[in-house]
Amino acid sequence: MSDPTTVDPVSPPGGAPRSGSSRSLAPDLARGLMLLVIATVHAHLFRFAADGSSSFTLDGPLDVVVTAAMALFAENRGYPMFAALFGYGLTWIYLRRTAEGREWPWVRRLLRRRGRWMVAIGLAHTVLVFFGDIIAVYGLIALLFTAVLRFTDRRLLTHAFTWMTVGSLVYAFVNTAVFSAFAEQGAAAGPATPLTDAVGRVVSWAVLGPLLVVISVFPFMIGVWAARRRLLEEPDRHRSLLRRLAAGGITAAVLGALPQALINIEVWNAPAAAEPFVFWLHLLVGYFGGFGYAALIALVACRLGERRGPVVNALAATGRRSMTCYLLQSVAWAVLMPSYALGVMGSLSDAQAVGVGAAVWLVTVVIADLMRRAGDRQGPAEWLLRRLTYGRA
Repeated sequence: MSDPTTVDPVSPPGGAPRSGSSRSLAPDLARGLMLLVIATVHAHLFRFAADGSSSFTLDGPLDVVVTAAMALFAENRGYPMFAALFGYGLTWIYLRRTAEGREWPWVRRLLRRRGRWMVAIGLAHTVLVFFGDIIAVYGLIALLFTAVLRFTDRRLLTHAFTWMTVGSLVYAFVNTAVFSAFAEQGAAAGPATPLTDAVGRVVSWAVLGPLLVVISVFPFMIGVWAARRRLLEEPDRHRSLLRRLAAGGITAAVLGALPQALINIEVWNAPAAAEPFVFWLHLLVGYFGGFGYAALIALVACRLGERRGPVVNALAATGRRSMTCYLLQSVAWAVLMPSYALGVMGSLSDAQAVGVGAAVWLVTVVIADLMRRAGDRQGPAEWLLRRLTYGRA
């Protein structure tokens, strides 16, 4: 569950997106790689959701290794980075439009119009395909938190770390209770149909959506702070900071995820009262893991410079069309998961499910690269959101 909405921070004033060759590499490369994290995490979780269980299969050493690795390196890493990139891009829209001489009320209307259309697209995504939509979540953040773009740094960071502490704590405890309730309800439910699944998706999002807003505000605000410093546009100027973020963030994320990993591979049978606190720790370190990955990718992009081979170009093309690729992943899950469709996810092992997730991501990379090669076309979802936000001009 992650965003997938691409904001082009460096497009020309008329609203047309810049060509892939003139865009900053780091944001697109980060989105493209994090979509792999999202796909594998979703596939891993959908494996046990598909067969109605509430645990991983752990059928052999490979499953144990894969399940532990997902907890240590992937779970709760993708969405904070995407939320930060969303804040980064929204800030650039604000900075560019005000630099053109636009007054704040005009810019605020523009950003909120974008947010409203994101909510509409996300709700349609929920009804038709996927219960864990994040597009509407970021749309709500754009509607509710546009004012933070004008906060001072001190005020911005104070609000951000308050949301980090309180928001993650609320999410950890409420999500634990909600997950248990939905697991019991799912076990007692009859065979799924397209209609019951659609109703279930709407009900699930009504609970999950606000919770996702609560835990996404902190990384969104950090993205605003980072955009003011051009961390991703000018990584050369910030190498020291990016190195510290990469090393410290990823290390903290791995160490902090150890208790959750031990629970997931059934090495530690934690008391029920301790599980929400373990999950809370996992959420907190996940923030810093996501930031660490973003910093590491920025350093890699800085090292690459203009030396972009076919693999880097394909990954960047995926990131540039991340909203389209995210929606394509949802279509894949809608085909692979339900019993009234292919229904294969429940029959897979943990390692096989992660492999399927990686394969789904790879297909979207190929599709995005074909769009790049065919005249560097925008993804249809990006084109639609831009048209709805800016009109025909």
